[in-house]
Amino acid sequence: MDLKGKTLFITGASRGIGLAIARRAAADGANIVIAAKTSEPNPKLPGTIYSAAEEVRAAGGQALPLQVDIREEEAVLAAVQQAVMTFGGIDILVNNASAISLTDTEHTPMKRYDLMNQINARGTYLCTQACLPELKKSAAAGRNPHVLNMSPPLSMKAHWFAPHTAYTMAKYGMSMCTLGHAGEFRPFGIAVNSLWPRTAIATAALQMIPGVDLGACRKPEILADAAYLILTSDTRDAKNSGNFHIDDTLLAAHGQTDLDRYAVTPGNRKFIPDFFVD
Repeated sequence: MDLKGKTLFITGASRGIGLAIARRAAADGANIVIAAKTSEPNPKLPGTIYSAAEEVRAAGGQALPLQVDIREEEAVLAAVQQAVMTFGGIDILVNNASAISLTDTEHTPMKRYDLMNQINARGTYLCTQACLPELKKSAAAGRNPHVLNMSPPLSMKAHWFAPHTAYTMAKYGMSMCTLGHAGEFRPFGIAVNSLWPRTAIATAALQMIPGVDLGACRKPEILADAAYLILTSDTRDAKNSGNFHIDDTLLAAHGQTDLDRYAVTPGNRKFIPDFFVD
């Protein structure tokens, strides 16, 4: 199974992990809806919806760049409608857009709390709700529809909350969507899963966090390759939904144990661990 002719609606796909997933799908000849906020170049955060579209087309896919703030319901609904008008439907939703602030309660302004929860938890729920009618149609047509949330396994341990309660709540909100929607959508034939990295991933957003050594990270392509395995799995098999996958574990389960090509620094084996992986 591949993604040729499938339509993927990917939030936050103008750069980083979302763009890497888009490029991997484009290599099969997929249609990519790039739903992200950045339409004008930003010196601090390289990449726009238009530059991402160019990369998708260069990789072999079709692209629809749409400026979308997933906090706004009308904008999301309009983007879904435009995607359907352009490509005829939506087969896969990747909820990748996210906001992060690794701050404790005293140093988390409510504006930042609201931003994280509106983008991470609410945005994931909204985009899933908006795409659901098209995903149902995809299932009825036998097109193997998926929802993939870029969120961590649920681990209710204090050490994952204490340093940054607001951020953890927001990311776990995405994961609770996975847990609930996998069960809710199973009768429709729609698979819902989460994917999370074991190590820190070198992205522009991570680069903005003081003190992070990007050389001790892995490239976004490891998540793109892991996501591809999920999105090409058979939704008719119950075991392919409701999972909280870790990138390297999933790749290993498919026989891919040599991960050296994903290291930012060639030969490095000492990576910064990501959060939420016990």
